[in-house]
Amino acid sequence: MSVVGFDLGFQSCYVAVARAGGIETVANEYSDRCTPSFVSFGPRNRSIGAAAKSQVVTNCQNTVQGFKRFHGRAFTDPYIQSVKSNLVYDLAQMPSGSTGIKVMYMEEEKVFSIEQVTGMLLTKLKETAESALKKPVADCVISVPSYFTDGERRSVMDAAQIAGLNCLRLMNETTAVTLAYGIYKQDLPAPEEKPRIVVFVDLGHSGYQVSVCAFNKGKLKILATAFDSELGGKGFDDILVNHFCEEFGKKYKLDVRSKPRALVRLYQECEKLKKLMSANSSDLPLNIECFMNDIDVSGKLNRGQFEEMCAGLLAKVEGPLRSVMEQTKLKKEDIYAVEIVGGASRIPSLKERISKFFGKELSTTLNADEAVARGCALQCAILSPAFKVREFSITDVVPYSISLKWNSAAEEGVSDCEVFPKNHAAPFSKVLTFFRKEPFTLEAYYSNSKELPYPNCSLGQFLIKNVVPQASGESAKVKVKVRVNVHGVFSVSNASLVEVLKTAEEEEPMETDQTAKEEEENKMQMGQEDQKLQAGDNGDKKSEAEEMETTTDDAKQEKKNDQPPQAKKPKVKTKTVELPIENNLHWQLSTDVLNMCVENEGKMIMQDKLEKERNDAKNNVEEYVYEMRDKLHGVLEKFVNEADRDTFSLKLEDTENWLYEDGEDQHKQVYVDKLAELKKMGQPIHERYMEAEERPKAFEELGRQIQLYMKIIEAYKAKEEQYTHLDELEVTRVDKQVNDAMAWMNSKMNQQNSQDLTLEPVVKVGEIQAKTKELYSTCNPVVSKPKPKVEPPKEEKTENGPVNGQEGTESQPCNPDKATSAGTEKGTAENKLPEMDID
Repeated sequence: MSVVGFDLGFQSCYVAVARAGGIETVANEYSDRCTPSFVSFGPRNRSIGAAAKSQVVTNCQNTVQGFKRFHGRAFTDPYIQSVKSNLVYDLAQMPSGSTGIKVMYMEEEKVFSIEQVTGMLLTKLKETAESALKKPVADCVISVPSYFTDGERRSVMDAAQIAGLNCLRLMNETTAVTLAYGIYKQDLPAPEEKPRIVVFVDLGHSGYQVSVCAFNKGKLKILATAFDSELGGKGFDDILVNHFCEEFGKKYKLDVRSKPRALVRLYQECEKLKKLMSANSSDLPLNIECFMNDIDVSGKLNRGQFEEMCAGLLAKVEGPLRSVMEQTKLKKEDIYAVEIVGGASRIPSLKERISKFFGKELSTTLNADEAVARGCALQCAILSPAFKVREFSITDVVPYSISLKWNSAAEEGVSDCEVFPKNHAAPFSKVLTFFRKEPFTLEAYYSNSKELPYPNCSLGQFLIKNVVPQASGESAKVKVKVRVNVHGVFSVSNASLVEVLKTAEEEEPMETDQTAKEEEENKMQMGQEDQKLQAGDNGDKKSEAEEMETTTDDAKQEKKNDQPPQAKKPKVKTKTVELPIENNLHWQLSTDVLNMCVENEGKMIMQDKLEKERNDAKNNVEEYVYEMRDKLHGVLEKFVNEADRDTFSLKLEDTENWLYEDGEDQHKQVYVDKLAELKKMGQPIHERYMEAEERPKAFEELGRQIQLYMKIIEAYKAKEEQYTHLDELEVTRVDKQVNDAMAWMNSKMNQQNSQDLTLEPVVKVGEIQAKTKELYSTCNPVVSKPKPKVEPPKEEKTENGPVNGQEGTESQPCNPDKATSAGTEKGTAENKLPEMDID
């Protein structure tokens, strides 16, 4: 399985993969580890990442960015309506009521859902990972902001499915950072010791997140999180853009916001200026040529002025920091370190405020940009059986308190219960018990709307079906398991009807066994690794308490009757029946819509591939035209006569004109045919050039072989000892072969030297190489035949050998090689056993 982590950022994305050597952040096709979160739509294809960002000015209305904030939001959402006017592209309402993006694609107006656009971006990141790993990628871990709601998380999960990814976990960005920080630490306190408390501050382009984490050896536990989803690098860009819009309006009488293209260019320059001000405190210029109406504009700003303008934003820094300290009831001296990451963490005034609040220097041991992706890849490696990773458990938290409400027949109204308070351990399961005679609906919602950056508090409704009363007519006992899973998503995971079969005091207590079994199952599913110990125990107690609280209905008295306070309890045998649950969730794509999106994504990927092949074919024609036109008056000039050169040059010129007129937009096959037509004329010329380049080397190799064999024949004739063993007949045959080869080579060289270079060569390199190979295969076996071995006389061996016919090696000390080999054969057992004993 693949082990990949995706940091899906507001402005840029990173991909990290696990290899044998560890975690590595991989580069895209531009050799850049950062892939911009841009998708651009054209008349024939899509561009994603860096290619899309390059079109943000030229194709601004069809190039989308910053869509991460639109996940899980209705088109009527106040946030959507407030930002709509500031976007250079159009938003539209989807049939489901969610937000869509309206663009021109394939020369048609299309509206894509946010899930589809994010799916396109994930497809690009998936390709980057596959290119690095050289294998298909499916399993992955994707990061999301810790403040994402249930609807936003479900929306990202749908986007992953559209991209063909199996998301093993949606991981909070700050939790990914804590894992990347903690898993490599060798000096963490032992599990029984006081944990090391570290604060993590993530300042991204669109949001500000703070989390407090407790580290022990082999585990981490998030204690609290806080955030400001409106504070980030983008807010500082907006302030700069507003400043220069106002300045250019006064100075040049330009209405910048009336021209989307000019606004995009101003955003690009302001972002560069912001980065420069982080490193320089002096006055810095901002110059844009031909900004609007052919007017060049300029301005200047320094860091002090910029910080004055951003005073309102900077004042919001302390809020989340104070919030996490209050939630955890920690003192500033309890904090071991404050680790800061994120692109906007480089703004000096932000760092100063955070450092001043904690009264200590900020730590920057992690890569500010890549830490999230690396943490996600580490989590994927932990979940994967393909890698052996150090044991490390992760306990995350629920960012918002979650409650359930339902219609209560006993109280004749609506009852509710908080099932997961804020900062409750996650993933986690709880079992609630209801007494009902008919199906009923549970509605999940966020309890505290004030802490939610989202207008809709409802998570969805869950209809528990097939509930029927007991045979006696009494209310049935229904157990409902609610869960916050590894993705941070709430669900009613299952419901069961507990039927009482019979009651008999003398029988063994069946219900007790059943309850114990259910509790055991609940503990098994309560979380991962360390959560089973601390969070799991607390959860059991709380679940039991809430189980009592949520026993709601007109059957309360019946419950009391079922559990009389006598010393001797009745023995109850029960049967559990699973109940179907009908989910009505907000903004989750239906199966049909999701399948259609997956199909459409596949078609668009194929269209992109076909367009790339078409462009490549066109570029091949253009490249060939330029290359041959230059070479015809260069290296190929000697190999083509004047008439053919003029004809071919004219053909190249016509093709070039065609490329920029009728050939601008043709099918792939048209370009393939055009290239073949040109090569029909150009290939023979190029081949003559290549033959002339390679022919001397081939003749040189053949001549070297001939000289070598001639020397050996002369040595044989001179009766040199080295060759006296060769067969005379075979040597004669070799001599004739060598003389024939020399005559052939001289003849061909003379003919070729008198041949015009514009004509086909007399002899080709392939023929010369074949002649060399033939000469070698005929002559080499004869001249390299080894001398026959002369065995020493038997009598000498007897005299020098052992007297009693022994074959040991001790009698041959003069030949150390033989002594070694023979001794190894007989002395193996004797030599090795002592060595093994010693070891």
